[in-house]
Amino acid sequence: MSTSNGQAGAESRLRTHPVVMVLYDGVQALDVTGPLDVLAAANEHGGRYRAFTASPGGKDVRTTSGLRLAADTALEGWSGRIGTLLVPGRPDWHVAVEDHGLIEQLTRLAHSALRVASVCAGAFPLAATGLLDGRRAATHWRLTEELAARYPSVHVDRDAIFIRDGRVITSAGVTAGIDLTLSLVEEDLGPEAARAAAKDLVVFMARPGGQSQFSVRLRARYCRSATVRTVLDAVTAAPHADHSLGALAARAGVSVRHLTRLIRQETGTTATRFVEQIRLEAAQGMLESGTDPLDMVARRSGFGSAETLRRAFQREFGITPGTYRARFHSTQRDCPRAPSDAVGAMRRPSGDTLPGDQVATAMPGDGPATGF
Repeated sequence: MSTSNGQAGAESRLRTHPVVMVLYDGVQALDVTGPLDVLAAANEHGGRYRAFTASPGGKDVRTTSGLRLAADTALEGWSGRIGTLLVPGRPDWHVAVEDHGLIEQLTRLAHSALRVASVCAGAFPLAATGLLDGRRAATHWRLTEELAARYPSVHVDRDAIFIRDGRVITSAGVTAGIDLTLSLVEEDLGPEAARAAAKDLVVFMARPGGQSQFSVRLRARYCRSATVRTVLDAVTAAPHADHSLGALAARAGVSVRHLTRLIRQETGTTATRFVEQIRLEAAQGMLESGTDPLDMVARRSGFGSAETLRRAFQREFGITPGTYRARFHSTQRDCPRAPSDAVGAMRRPSGDTLPGDQVATAMPGDGPATGF
């Protein structure tokens, strides 16, 4: 942990930790409310966070959902100390980075803050300040290519849920701001407080996997080589087919050596790795939307056997396919319908656990439950 990180933890234990959440028109509401609710929950477990909202001119702003948010103060007028500066994102990030007044104030405040964090597309205005130059950074998986192209001095990590580089922390899309803020709470107050806040909010303290589960299919779109696009499109269209190097090369009409070099050049990974990621994504879709047994999911996604699928999931996401299905198959899994003739409080079935408890439930036939 760097000196500044240690200072952040020490300061928050000794006195109130001021947090400034930047507001501006067009931000996503959850980028703002998610982190603030984590801090509020942490305050119930020993935290001393005091959150302020600040906007250009101190004006109210409208979010992408139409929700109006009021600012406590004007960005231009803030002169107090800042423990954590939080920068939410606006999906049409071009508008934010071209707002010179906003970027000027972000630059001023970012340089004086103990630590700075961005959520989702908030990485763009933060990058516009120059603070991300030479640093690793994350953003929403749909925007990673745009961030890398607009700010080539930023080392964009296309898979991370959140990344810390020195005193700067950037996160992936929307709800990843909750993950990021829980990590700050853990740094400041310890894992017990962070775990308690996660339980209160009914969220995972640390979610499995990275953004690759959402973005791998997009890689074929950005390839300049028609040969590589043809090959990757074929893999995406039929994950279960024969995609050995020999078969891919024959399909492309080039040598294995030449195809290997082209794919590495275009995607930054190997053909074998790309095929496995596509197959993992296909398996995820089947687990999320269907009830087919694991051996059938494995065959249809190209893994061949349930054991091979299980090993790939454990290696990539740290959980088994059955555990993944239990978590992501349906948001209604733990929410029974109320009887039609009665209105009452929803109750979690007896014995069920909250995500913050860090216990995962395995599906039948998938071996023992796996924690994370």
